[in-house]
Amino acid sequence: MVKFMITFSTPANIAAFEGAYNDLLALVERMPDIERRQVVNVLGSPVGEAPYYRILEIYYDSVESMEASLRSKAGQETGGELGRRFPAGQYAAFYAEVFEEAGGSTPTGTT
Repeated sequence: MVKFMITFSTPANIAAFEGAYNDLLALVERMPDIERRQVVNVLGSPVGEAPYYRILEIYYDSVESMEASLRSKAGQETGGELGRRFPAGQYAAFYAEVFEEAGGSTPTGTT
């Protein structure tokens, strides 16, 4: 599984950000092959101010399905609107491979 992530720094105008963000989410929902979406509202950091305000995570079964989704008409429209609605430097986009475990525990080396 892979996920495409968009991180957003704290906006100067939160109300304007929220309007633009909700419009962006409506576009993301039209993109094909998405397995799930997660919206992360960053609450803080243990070492001072958090570098992010919000993180949008979009999950796909494979790199190929993600690339096809991003190249689709809806994906291209979403990417264009991301660049138009949010100032340069307010967001970053990247993707990563995801490994998940259900339950279990990490061995401690003791018996």
